[in-house]
Amino acid sequence: MKNILNGGNKRSEMKKLYLSNKQIKKSVHNIIAQMYADSWRPDYIVGITRGGLVPAVLVSHLTGIKMYTLDVRLRDGEYDNESNCWMAEDAHAGKKILIVDDINDSGATLEWIKKDWNSSVYNMEDTVWGNSVRFATIVNNLASPFNINYSCIEINKAEEDVWVVFPYEEWW
Repeated sequence: MKNILNGGNKRSEMKKLYLSNKQIKKSVHNIIAQMYADSWRPDYIVGITRGGLVPAVLVSHLTGIKMYTLDVRLRDGEYDNESNCWMAEDAHAGKKILIVDDINDSGATLEWIKKDWNSSVYNMEDTVWGNSVRFATIVNNLASPFNINYSCIEINKAEEDVWVVFPYEEWW
């Protein structure tokens, strides 16, 4: 029988890592602890649609820091992504911004944001990334070329291809 959710594609045959709500909450607490251990507190949090919204909201609620969203969807083949130049201007002006996603898989989504912001008003490569703007993900793929500042669960897809299933992706 064909897998209805995955359409019988490769993901349905791939090894899966199922994360629980408890693991997500623990990871969010860990990200906050890492951030504060660095004596770094953002002026605001940016949650990446879709998967980054849940952890970003949790970080926002637990810290009392306001949150915005940024619509970047590369995985689904959508290329009508949201460009927020005002966030790039904030970063260049020295505001601290934490960009949150659920996973750093290939790094493509987060790299898209860097390129977009770098091509906005200012070239921020040396002055902003890692200083004013930092990245946090629940899961970090060590094989990704993109460097994350804060993460909790590490996988290495170069050693073992695994599909991470977040609790908010399951319907039953």
